[in-house]
Amino acid sequence: MEHIRNLAIIAHVDHGKTTLVDSLLRQSGTFRENQKTEERMMDSMDLEREKGITIRAKNAAYKYKDYHVNIVDTPGHADFGGEVERIMKMVDGVLLVVDAHDGPQAQTKFVLRKALENGAKPIVVINKIDRENARPHKVLDMIFDLFIDLDATDEQLDFPVIYASGKDGFAMREIHETSSDMIPLFDAIIEHIPAPQPVSETYFQMLVSNLDYSDYLGRIAYGRIVSGRVAVGDSIVCIHADGRRERANVSALFSHAGLAKIEIKHAAAGDIVGLCGFEDVYIGETLTDTEERTPLKFVQIDPPTIQMGILVNDGPMAGREGKLLTARHIRERLIRETRTNVSLEVADTDKAGHFTVSARGEMQIAVLVEQMRREGYECLVSRPEVIFDRDEDGQLLEPMESLEVDVPNESLGDILQSLAARKAEITDMEHQTASVLVKATIPTRGLIGFETDLVNLTRGLGIASHLFKEYGPHKGDIPSRNNGVLVSMEPGIATAYALNNVQQRGRLFVGPQEEIYAGMVVGENARPDDLPVNPCKTKHLTNMRSQGDGKGIMLEPPLRMTLERALEYIGPDEYVEATPNSLRLRKKILDANARKRAAKASP
Repeated sequence: MEHIRNLAIIAHVDHGKTTLVDSLLRQSGTFRENQKTEERMMDSMDLEREKGITIRAKNAAYKYKDYHVNIVDTPGHADFGGEVERIMKMVDGVLLVVDAHDGPQAQTKFVLRKALENGAKPIVVINKIDRENARPHKVLDMIFDLFIDLDATDEQLDFPVIYASGKDGFAMREIHETSSDMIPLFDAIIEHIPAPQPVSETYFQMLVSNLDYSDYLGRIAYGRIVSGRVAVGDSIVCIHADGRRERANVSALFSHAGLAKIEIKHAAAGDIVGLCGFEDVYIGETLTDTEERTPLKFVQIDPPTIQMGILVNDGPMAGREGKLLTARHIRERLIRETRTNVSLEVADTDKAGHFTVSARGEMQIAVLVEQMRREGYECLVSRPEVIFDRDEDGQLLEPMESLEVDVPNESLGDILQSLAARKAEITDMEHQTASVLVKATIPTRGLIGFETDLVNLTRGLGIASHLFKEYGPHKGDIPSRNNGVLVSMEPGIATAYALNNVQQRGRLFVGPQEEIYAGMVVGENARPDDLPVNPCKTKHLTNMRSQGDGKGIMLEPPLRMTLERALEYIGPDEYVEATPNSLRLRKKILDANARKRAAKASP
């Protein structure tokens, strides 16, 4: 066990941890000299590569001298915090990666708090010191203040610091040294991250912290062996969350070499392994040797704060692009997701084919819907709504978030105005040379759509990060969308002639020659109310061709929204229709007369 090191790499989104893992794996001799490897190789999902963020926690390992080092790459986005919380049970130390200019952000704080609570030993890596605006000394002071804020012990405050550039592949102990490789970081990991602690029990125990799936072997349960040994063919017991005991044989064991899974015959305490044999094992359950054992304690996961409806696509164009359309298909896929993602919850509703998904944030659900689209599913998704609660006196409570926004000086007024409209309370403002860091407490409802506002008001220069804080008193109404929408009155093919007239009323979401159905949202109205329009009207020809007609139609390019932007944009009476090749916005009730009757009937 003295020669095993288990560590997680934690950082705010975009601070360079996945690139740093690349350098560690390359320089440890994990790959052959001539082996072709990709950039950010830990980001194996298509969506991770496209968005440039880590979504799923993943395991890798490398050998250095005669030590075996297991690395877990964790997500940096707050919506995927559930991945991080359970990983802390597998590791003894963390590499806290912080950008040499930005300093520690909201997510860094959240993850570091979880790490310190679990007693993990931190090593601070100040990354991207090759940036021309790097300010490592100032960032180190900010990190020290953060440790004090989080009530770190004296031992934790005595953290080692490494200055590194993951992209250029070098690390050093002092800022004035020169270095061309990662050896100072390799040595710091061996020296400062403790080996797994031996425990008094000698029987086999393992806590399941992550799950994977193989078409050949079924479910693979990942975790760290707390005590004892296990070998392929052993008969072991799974203690389920509901107290059931299930016995099965170990059909396969996996360890990691680099990113590759390698089959092993046996493993002992301190190893991080994947184990096959149980088909319905879940995260947080205990694997042990006999039925009489008590289960291991699992980390409590923060509750979900936001929910959305996902339902069967009943639109006129349903079934044209996707293959998986029925309620059974959608339900099975959602349940399958909850098996590997502990912070998601799926519930059936009283309506057939209508499911409620609860999560940490809208991005988490948007990523799930995007994955489903790519797998051939079609579904409708409703607007995100927050999950309310009540205190002992019956007062309504809603989730509040700590928000940090870094905005250019000239955009400060607009951002403060937007935050005020969203019922945010400003707690602190720090003026830097060209920008201002605004700290605020904001209801989760107020964050829906805020990122879009931020991009528009700061011309893409603003940076926001937020984190669940607590449930607080309800703040009252928050206006969601100022403008109404343009709704198609009839089905057909959009014509340039009709769209030319429609675009005078507002911004278009569709282009000419696109198929449209009645009740579909084709644009944004310039006024606050919804407007029925006909984008399919054709020009009536006469036998006299006039010079002025048909000349000079200049259509603005239509606004194409991403899935996340569309979910933020839609109103409470609208859906996003997500199919493999298209995203459409539509009214929940497609028929205009039925919509009017429903509006009159609702209080």
